[in-house]
Amino acid sequence: MICENFIEEIIEKELSEGKVSAVQTRFPPEPNGYLHIGHAKSLCLNFGVAKKFGGKCNLFFDDTNPSKEKTEYVDAIKEDIKWLGFEWAEIHYASDYFDVIYSLAEKLILDGKAFVCDLSGDEIRALRGTLTEPGKESPYRNRTVEENLKLFREMRDGKYADGEKVLRAKIDMKSPNINMRDPVIYRVLHAEHHRTGNKWCIYPMYDFAHPICDSMQKVTHSLCTLEFEDHRPLYNWTVENTGVEHKPRQIEFARLNVTNLVMSKRYLKKLVEESSVDGWSDPRMPTLTGLRNRGVPSDALKKFCDEIGVAKSNSEIEISYLEHFIRDNLNQNAERAMAVVEPLKVVIDNFDASEEVEVEINPNKPELGKRNVLFTKEIYIEQSDFSLNPPPKYFRLKPDGVVRLKGAYIVKYENAVLNDDGSVKEVHVSIVENSKSGNDTSGVKCKGTIHWVSAESFVPCEIRKYDYLLKDAEYQGQDFSERINENSRTIYQGVCEKYIDSVETGSCFQMLRTGYYKKMVDGEKIILSEIVSLKDSFKK
Repeated sequence: MICENFIEEIIEKELSEGKVSAVQTRFPPEPNGYLHIGHAKSLCLNFGVAKKFGGKCNLFFDDTNPSKEKTEYVDAIKEDIKWLGFEWAEIHYASDYFDVIYSLAEKLILDGKAFVCDLSGDEIRALRGTLTEPGKESPYRNRTVEENLKLFREMRDGKYADGEKVLRAKIDMKSPNINMRDPVIYRVLHAEHHRTGNKWCIYPMYDFAHPICDSMQKVTHSLCTLEFEDHRPLYNWTVENTGVEHKPRQIEFARLNVTNLVMSKRYLKKLVEESSVDGWSDPRMPTLTGLRNRGVPSDALKKFCDEIGVAKSNSEIEISYLEHFIRDNLNQNAERAMAVVEPLKVVIDNFDASEEVEVEINPNKPELGKRNVLFTKEIYIEQSDFSLNPPPKYFRLKPDGVVRLKGAYIVKYENAVLNDDGSVKEVHVSIVENSKSGNDTSGVKCKGTIHWVSAESFVPCEIRKYDYLLKDAEYQGQDFSERINENSRTIYQGVCEKYIDSVETGSCFQMLRTGYYKKMVDGEKIILSEIVSLKDSFKK
C-alpha cells in the first residue's frame, strides 16, 4: 500500500503492528451553519482514509450548543456530503449520548475528579494564569463529593440560571497547558435543543463530549484540525478518567485556508444576516451549497483537496489553484456555446439568406460531434470585439481589417453607423468569398476569431459575472468588514444562442471566449451565472 500523507502512514504502521484491527473514522460537523470549502478537506480526509483502509466513516453531529444549532443545518450538511459523493456508515449525534455523558460526569465527581464552581466566566479566566504563570485554584475546588453531586443534580434539574454554576474537571492549575487547568466540562444553558427539546438545561462542553462520543462509536482515529492539538491532553485525560472501554486516538492536521475566501462560519453567517449575499447558497459564497449552486463540479473540488495533501502546519492556498481544477474539469466535460455579454449589432451587407453552420460540441470529446447554429444577415458581437481606433496588435474587427466569425465566415469591415453621442450603433461588414470554416479557399490570412449570436434567432439573457467576496492579499491584516468587496457581482443584459433555451436548467457550458457558465432560470428569464473565467492564472 502506497501512503500519501502522514496520517495514512500512522494508520498503516498501527495496522501492521496490530494496534488496531480495523479503521473507524467520523466526520464531526457542528450543525450551526452550512459547510464551507474548508470542511471539504476534512470530508475527503475522513471518508478517504476509511475507504483506503477498508474501514467505516460515520457522520457525527456535534450538537452540544443548542442555542446556535438547527435542523436546517443538519439537512444541508447531509445534502452536501451526498453531493460530494460520500456515503456514511451510520449517523450519530452527541445528543444520542447525553445520558451517557452525564453519568460519566457524575462518575468524575464520585472519583473526586470534578467539582461544581460558582465563579463566573470572567472570574475563571482571571484565575487561569498565563503561558508563563500558573493559575490559581477556585475557592470552590475542595467541595465534598456529596456537595458537588447535590449541586450538579440541581444544575440538571433547572435550579440555577445560565452562567450561575459550572462543572469543572479537577486536573492541575499549574499545568503548562492552560487547557488542563481545571477546564469547564458542563454549563447551565436554558435553550431548546433541536432534537431533545427541553429535556436538558445543562450541556457538556465540546472537549468533554467529543472523546466520549468517539469512544461510544468505536472511532479508532479522531482526525481534527490543528487548533485542537493543545486540547489533545484533555481528550486523552477524559478517555482515561471516565473509564470508557474503547480508547480512540486524536490526530491533528492543517486546516484549509484559501486566499480571497471567507473561511469562518461566523463571518459567513454575518454576510447572510446583513444581506451582503443572497443567502448561504449565493454563488459567491464558499459554502458547499454555494459552490454547488455556482456550478462547481464536485469531482473538481475533491481533486483539489486530494492534490493539496495533508500537512502538519497551516498554510494558505492560492485561489487560482482551486480555479485551475474547476476549469480543467469543465474544459473536459462542458459543452461549447455562444453568448454575447454586451451586444453590438453587425449587418452583413452581401448576405441575404440564412444558413446553418457547424460548431463542435466539445473539442475534447470528438465523439460528441457537432451541432448546427443558425447564421443570419444580422448578428451580435461583443462591443469589445470592434474598435474604430484599435490599439496595436488588435486582431478583432476594425477598419481595413478582417476577422473570422466562429464556425462561419471571414468578414471585412465596410462602415459603422454612429449614435448622436459618437458611440457605435451598428457595424456593416461583408463576407470574404470562399471563406467558410472547414472549406476556406479564400487565401485570406486572418489572425482573429470572434464569437457571435444571430440577431434573428437568439434568447435574451441575464449574465452574471463574479469577483471575489474578499479583496486579495494586499488587504490581509485589515478588519473583515474592510476587506469585503462591494462589487463582487456585475450583471449584464446579453444574448445567447436559442439552443440554451432548450437545455436543462443547471447545465454548464463553456461560453466561447467568455467563460464557464451555468444555466439558471428566474421565471421565464434565462440567467447565465459565471462559474470560472477562461483564463488560468495558476502557475504550475
